[in-house]
Amino acid sequence: MFTNIGSSVALIAQTVTDPKPSVIDIGSRLELFVDDYLIDRLNGARLVLRTPQPAEVVLKFDRPWEGGNSAYFTVIKAGLIYRMYYRGSRVEPGTAQFTCYAESLDGIGWKRPNLGLFEVEGTWDNNVILTPEVAPVTHNFCPFIDKNPDAPPSERFKAVGGGGSGLYPFVSADGIRWRKLIDDPIITKGAFDSQNVPFWSESEGCYVCYFRIFAEGVRSIAKTTSADFLNWSVPVPMRFGDTPREHLYTNTTHPYFRAPHIYIAIPRRFMPGRQVLTDAQVQEMDLANPQNYSGLKDDCSDGVFMTSRGGYEYDRTFLESFIRPGLDLRNWTSRSNDPGLGVVPTGPTEMSLYVKRHKGQATAHLQRLTLRTDGFVSVNAPYRGGEMVTKPLVFAGKELIINYATSAAGSVRVEILDVAGKPIDGYGKHEGIEILGDQIERVVSWQRGSDVSRLAGTAIRLRFVMKDADLYSLCFQ
Repeated sequence: MFTNIGSSVALIAQTVTDPKPSVIDIGSRLELFVDDYLIDRLNGARLVLRTPQPAEVVLKFDRPWEGGNSAYFTVIKAGLIYRMYYRGSRVEPGTAQFTCYAESLDGIGWKRPNLGLFEVEGTWDNNVILTPEVAPVTHNFCPFIDKNPDAPPSERFKAVGGGGSGLYPFVSADGIRWRKLIDDPIITKGAFDSQNVPFWSESEGCYVCYFRIFAEGVRSIAKTTSADFLNWSVPVPMRFGDTPREHLYTNTTHPYFRAPHIYIAIPRRFMPGRQVLTDAQVQEMDLANPQNYSGLKDDCSDGVFMTSRGGYEYDRTFLESFIRPGLDLRNWTSRSNDPGLGVVPTGPTEMSLYVKRHKGQATAHLQRLTLRTDGFVSVNAPYRGGEMVTKPLVFAGKELIINYATSAAGSVRVEILDVAGKPIDGYGKHEGIEILGDQIERVVSWQRGSDVSRLAGTAIRLRFVMKDADLYSLCFQ
């Protein structure tokens, strides 16, 4: 039983009463605590949504073919290279929109290669990979690396883009030179004035596309699937559980790079009519300039956090903001704080995401934000202590590995229970080695060692007894 409490969700402690509860087979895959999928009950502990930490500005949109209306960023780690795709567009009415490309060796320092593919604004020295004359999809071109094992090398990269008539399919061998796969749109039932996100789902075994629709007057999301990237199923509106209807301007749904069966979504939440800036501030920031985006001061936006495990439902455990506008007044303009598509590793203990700031302004830029690896959400226990017990599960492997952090006074102990909740001999709480510190991968041990292979394939529960500690993920290996 769940109760919403502030920025977390608490489970009311209860005894195990179901004599034959369903068992979750997690094999050796990594599981994050971004939802209640594995959690049976919490007692004195809670789920806490973590806050991405601001880092440096990675791009300033100061090229002649860019500007304050640049948007819809996609970041992909392809081997040793990080690739970024985005729309380059100034704010003046009627200006052209271009699909631009940048790359990085570490996801932190980015450069715009001079590709020389098109003449733009009087120069061939630019990073433009598509122009509206060549392909009228540059408003929202959205690529991905196709991990379908049957995809030919000439179609290693795929993308969709389009507008009122629908989304068109594109393919590429190198991610820079693109060709239309067919002349007709492949997805036509929707409202596509947004970043529409396709990818190959390893867990669902098909292509999926999450795209913009309007539902009861609210910007929302629908999903469609395909076996061949050309023929798509009838779109199904996504469900959000028992949560308020909100304008979700983008969706950024994509597989998490360490656990691709979990889809991470960081949509921009659009709040029409909620104005923060005063007329004096608008004048000072030159937002009243008629060449700037119409109505730029009239609304505000932030980023929220959702997940999905396939199917047609998002988990919105957390309704609070994940990416706030913050102290900078220039982020309180309409449609600012646009989260990019893609969470990528940028270090052994760090992952990064990117957000567009200063929408419609000469100072528009892309900022990097950071989290610890797997660190979207944690099971958090206070100094007074708390515990979490999992649902029955079956695993494969020899050792239990956890991603955790404690204070100097804190600790984590792990107990393995049978389905009925009875401690299994050798793996009780008092037989477990006290864990303290801060590690992305820590092997759990008991007095007899860390080997749990004799329990593999048997239904068990895990009990975490914690003090001033956070638990982010677990897996068996």
